[in-house]
Amino acid sequence: MKGIGGFYYVKTADSVLECKAKGIFRKRGITPLAGDRVVVEGEEKGYVIAEIEERSNFFRRPPIANVDQFFLVVSAVDPNPNLLVIDRLTIICERKGIAPILLLTKTDLASAEEVKDIYSGIGYKVIDIRANVQAAVEEIEHLCKGKLSVFCGNSGVGKSTLLNDINPEWNLQTNGTSQKLGRGKHTTRAVELYEWKEGYLADTPGFSALDFERVERFEKEELADYFPEFHGHTDHCFFTGCSHRVEKGCEVLQALNEGLISPSRHSNYCYLYEEASKNDKYD
Repeated sequence: MKGIGGFYYVKTADSVLECKAKGIFRKRGITPLAGDRVVVEGEEKGYVIAEIEERSNFFRRPPIANVDQFFLVVSAVDPNPNLLVIDRLTIICERKGIAPILLLTKTDLASAEEVKDIYSGIGYKVIDIRANVQAAVEEIEHLCKGKLSVFCGNSGVGKSTLLNDINPEWNLQTNGTSQKLGRGKHTTRAVELYEWKEGYLADTPGFSALDFERVERFEKEELADYFPEFHGHTDHCFFTGCSHRVEKGCEVLQALNEGLISPSRHSNYCYLYEEASKNDKYD
């Protein structure tokens, strides 16, 4: 359910056990994650996690395993939407085989129509929380039933406030945006699972744009696979091995010129392609 300070809290049929992890995991470079299914053994000094069952997937940021559904919380203002961070997260989700769902907050303070148009145009579900809080909560409840759902977002986007709207009994600590730093104050310190709607809901620590510089690496050749709007165009480019950035006869660029692909998405694709080009695959 949660790991913090070297202790792991494991829910069993009867209770939640405080456990340590066996030293063998450290030797293997493995860390138990919230969402893991584990085998616990009792020892003289307490309980230990002895085995971690095979994961269906896992994320490095936020650190969590066996995710069914990923909600990306984006605020309309304070902090403003960071489209590059959003795109980093959406391609990580695509790589894991999970279609992200965007939740827009603070739309009562500023418009988020650009974000809504870009990502709903791709085919992602986008829910405006403040347009109708009760209707949004009911839709989220329906989507989360029986699943392990992750709520993730930049610091200060109102994620904890949203989770309190979903279930006031959790009474999660909320905080505003640091005026000095211009970004959200971190209120959630570790990934924690809450039982909800016959499944689990994961609250995660907020992050800044810099946190994602080295979260997950991609080979530049695979990057286009994680941009759904490129599909149907990449196979018809004139040149084999087209990078979809500058080449003549590129169908992706043609779709961009025709308004079928968002300029910000293509610009971020080019940025991430250059970043991937610099990666040392042997590092």
